[in-house]
Amino acid sequence: MSRHHPPGTALHGPTTGARRRTALAALCALALALTVAITGAPAAHAAAPVRVMPLGDSITGGPGCWRAVLWDRLQRSGFTNVDFVGTLPGGGCGMTGWDGDNEGHGGYQATGIANQNQLPGWLAATHPDVVLMHLGTNDVWNNQPTATILTAFGKLVDQMRADNPNIKVLVAQIIPMTPSGCSWCPTGVSALNAAIPAWAAGKSTAQSPVTVVDQFSGFDTAVDTSDGVHPDDSGFQKMSDRWYPALTPLLGGTTPADTTPPSVPAGLRVNVNCSMVVTLNWTASTDNVAVTGYDVFRSASGSPATAVGTTTTTTFTHTLSGLAQYQVRARDAAGNTSALSEPVSALPPPCPPPDTQPPTTPGTPTASATSATGTTLTWASSTDNIGIAGYEIHRAPGATGGTFTQVGTSTAATFTDTGLAAGTTYRYQVRARDAVGNTSSFSPAVTVTTTSGGGGCTAALTLQTGWGGGYVMQPNTVTNTGTAAISGWTVTFTLPAGHVLTGSWNASVSVSGQTVTARGITGQNATIAAGSSTTWGFQASRPSGSTTVPTTAVCTTP
Repeated sequence: MSRHHPPGTALHGPTTGARRRTALAALCALALALTVAITGAPAAHAAAPVRVMPLGDSITGGPGCWRAVLWDRLQRSGFTNVDFVGTLPGGGCGMTGWDGDNEGHGGYQATGIANQNQLPGWLAATHPDVVLMHLGTNDVWNNQPTATILTAFGKLVDQMRADNPNIKVLVAQIIPMTPSGCSWCPTGVSALNAAIPAWAAGKSTAQSPVTVVDQFSGFDTAVDTSDGVHPDDSGFQKMSDRWYPALTPLLGGTTPADTTPPSVPAGLRVNVNCSMVVTLNWTASTDNVAVTGYDVFRSASGSPATAVGTTTTTTFTHTLSGLAQYQVRARDAAGNTSALSEPVSALPPPCPPPDTQPPTTPGTPTASATSATGTTLTWASSTDNIGIAGYEIHRAPGATGGTFTQVGTSTAATFTDTGLAAGTTYRYQVRARDAVGNTSSFSPAVTVTTTSGGGGCTAALTLQTGWGGGYVMQPNTVTNTGTAAISGWTVTFTLPAGHVLTGSWNASVSVSGQTVTARGITGQNATIAAGSSTTWGFQASRPSGSTTVPTTAVCTTP
């Protein structure tokens, strides 16, 4: 099994990123600390592991933390002879040691994978015994007809059987989606899901069965997704709970019939700070097998309680909006839930007057260590009545004109900008901000021209799709501008502050700080003929509310 990948994006949901990572990590720590005996789980043996390929788009791969929840439950239930396979890594999700390999390609359509014959290469590299296929979301979003999507499904199953005639396929009736700007998405999902059972029945064989897994029923995009499309903590849990009973018979076991609910969470208490952040804490529930998480409910002005999030720890944070009461219930892996705890009220605390005074304007930046691809800026520090939280660095193209856009932040009065184009002029200005978000005026601008660099190639970045917590950029193009073939290329660019690279393809990629370096792959696309181009892609996460993406990149040849 491949369980050595670095951490990536944490779970979605109402909790913050760090807290979401802590949530799933705590679940795994709790699970591994318990001695779990589940009737029907297979005994440990030395047989070759069952190779399971999670196949899909960003719901599966970015971050696709239902895979982490499912893997953890399989391990706790005794199904340890399992190997998740795929050409993509997928660690993170707040835990280490789980098998994150997958084929969850952000932004991909089933029709595109089929039409471009991308699956055979993935199969040849992994040879799965079982495929968990959740595909069709991007097809529906792009208004593909149901019949066209099912034709693609059929071709993919045929390609799976060509690699392994005995392959077992679990195909999902996909989760609902309600993204803004896609009025046809809900009905498109329903139409596809309604047609999948008959398609699966016609495609299934005794040697290679196709089993339908209902991921749609009971899935609420308002509660179970972070943006109407991508699951949050509760959504990941629900997806894992649906895959588990369909997968375990294929692993040589039976699904335990656990009907005992956890105990009611006790001692619920609440604290509200002057930023109107509500922090809830309670005593852990108990269960005959194991508690897997908690659902948090809120009611306001006497209205019925509604779910506002989930957590796998005994703490939860929420933003206070008016007077409110909170309740918590526990749940286990079988979906049993406790009764709601007694409600507690959240009230705003007495707080000092808000800080409205902005910092002073920073000094004019000065540039040093300017190279073909970067420069270092320094400036005189600002002052503030409370304290400076940091600086925003903005850049515009050319000596005049153009629009200033933020390219980074710094907590000190210095910043190094990388990924610049050789022999190119830029302008920079800086402003300070304090802890409550007051910002100073912009400093005067400084003009910087990078040195001339070697060349032979150019690079362009292209945004394919973006959502609240991330984006996919492809096809990113590398073009040989010379008169002879090049035997290698290197593309560098800077990720905006807070952005994290979560996956890449068709390039060898490394990250240092916010600087990303992508190189051509020998034997695949490192060599480019004169005047020709090649493409590559990557996926990244970004802070909630951010809409920025990298826009410029520099290409060099050996």
